[in-house]
Amino acid sequence: MSCASEYAPQLRSRGYRITPQRMAILHVLRHSGEHLSPRDVYQKAKKDFPRLTEPTVYRTLEFLVRNGLARPAQAGNGRLRYQLATGDHHHIVCRGCGDEIEVEHSLLESLYRKMESTSGYKRIDSHVTFFGVCPECQQP
Repeated sequence: MSCASEYAPQLRSRGYRITPQRMAILHVLRHSGEHLSPRDVYQKAKKDFPRLTEPTVYRTLEFLVRNGLARPAQAGNGRLRYQLATGDHHHIVCRGCGDEIEVEHSLLESLYRKMESTSGYKRIDSHVTFFGVCPECQQP
């Protein structure tokens, strides 16, 4: 797969094997362009890797998150969706229709610096989801 050359060195340098399942899931995340539920990842990856099981997808997503290659985000219904860990950004999800927009991390940069200076924690990393009501749902 095209993603192998990009992610294999990162995994190997940490002592992990490059499995077809990991590569199939990374491929799906990289090329989807959206946040995916584990079920969505499973359905897309199964097309190229028919022997893939849904529990393997869940375990692999958790593995990718622990190793900094994927990030979970709240979907607003208590379920997680996943994407590649490419850059810091956040989301605002509409409570009415479920539509969402991305919020650039730079808008929250001063908040992160203040949290670090007051808490003593460094390199705070997060993927924040805000909830509100979009302009369309505000219309009477």
